[in-house]
Amino acid sequence: MTALRRMRFLIAAAALLASPLAADAQEMARVWRVGFVSPSAPSPTIQSFRQGLEALGYVEGKNVVVETRFADGHAERLPGLIAEIIGSKVDVLVVGSAAGALAAKRATATLPVVFAGIIDPVAPGILTSLARPGGNLTGTTFGIGGSGFAGKWVELLKEAVPNVSHVAVLQNPASPTNGPLVRELQVAARTLNVKLDVFDVGDPAKLDGAFAAIRRSGARGLIVTNDPFFHANRDRLVRLAATARLPALYFTNDFAEAGGLMSCGSSLADTYRRAATYVDRILKGAKPGDLPVEQPTKFELVINVRTAKALGLKIPDSLLIRADRVIE
Repeated sequence: MTALRRMRFLIAAAALLASPLAADAQEMARVWRVGFVSPSAPSPTIQSFRQGLEALGYVEGKNVVVETRFADGHAERLPGLIAEIIGSKVDVLVVGSAAGALAAKRATATLPVVFAGIIDPVAPGILTSLARPGGNLTGTTFGIGGSGFAGKWVELLKEAVPNVSHVAVLQNPASPTNGPLVRELQVAARTLNVKLDVFDVGDPAKLDGAFAAIRRSGARGLIVTNDPFFHANRDRLVRLAATARLPALYFTNDFAEAGGLMSCGSSLADTYRRAATYVDRILKGAKPGDLPVEQPTKFELVINVRTAKALGLKIPDSLLIRADRVIE
């Protein structure tokens, strides 16, 4: 081998050895961009998502940047916020609520989308299958729609207030998951011989009027269905229920902690924490359509005994024993 050929061989070998190192260095130096669109105001959900990322080795400003937008409980803002985030060239998009997931589905068929805080992604047409999502969306659910779980809310409220025979249900008319939930509630109400009236409200300016209508209806109990609008207005809802002296059951523990009588559901914050795992897998090369939707395995019953006393109620021991948490 001539000196010239030997030199060329050494240069080529050095280049081959250097290529993987350069690629590794480039990958290590990459800063991923993650979009986060919440249907509510800034809350523990974004904190939980960031905690989930941190546990997986992501450090904001070092190897990840999270671009956030918040709809403050106004679902009509979601399409615009999602379009804005997509326009910022993120690598993956995280959205909350069924309305957010539907808006993301309409906005893009290519960008990976991870949803969280959804009670059922199949009923409103976000996905056709939990096990095989296909397409560019997957994520974590907050509940199990279509299984009769919402009917448990009626049963629990009836057990806490045995003489209640008339219950009001608050729903946001803009929610795409209303149908299955209300049907489950109605089936349970008929079984327990409870009259059920459904009241629509999705505007903060109309909350007072909704509670005035509930009082006029004669309802003696209240169920607040799963919706970002209600979560965004939870403190006000709890105050209105207390003023109306309505024993109320809510869909997540945030309400019981804020002074609501009872809550039954999975952890909303946990669905966002678990969504970070999906983001991690997608950034490492997984396709959203190949990742089955994760459903909750535990539903937490929380009872606020202080609120019960303020309402003049004595919660049966049989219910207190089954509670996961009792707020004294």
